[in-house]
Amino acid sequence: MRPKRNPSARPSHPGALLREIVLPALGRPKAEIARLLGVSRESLYRILDEKQPVTPTMAVKLGKLCGNGPRLWMRMQANVDLWTAEREVDVSGIPTLDQA
Repeated sequence: MRPKRNPSARPSHPGALLREIVLPALGRPKAEIARLLGVSRESLYRILDEKQPVTPTMAVKLGKLCGNGPRLWMRMQANVDLWTAEREVDVSGIPTLDQA
């Protein structure tokens, strides 16, 4: 049985997975990874530092490079984005409608 995630804890940014697990396992310099992905080192570093989201384009590139497809990367980013939006967007003035 899989333990439940604490809903008040921010989900992991895909950059954290890339920084902490994937890149060390690949054993390649970050500059080489950026080159192989066809992105600037700055762009890669911003993702690794969790300052830039993984876009669908980047997810496709990461999925190809890592061999795991883009969906993992997009799900992780969507989880972070939704968690953040739920805390930042004021919906107090929006009613919840009942079905007719």
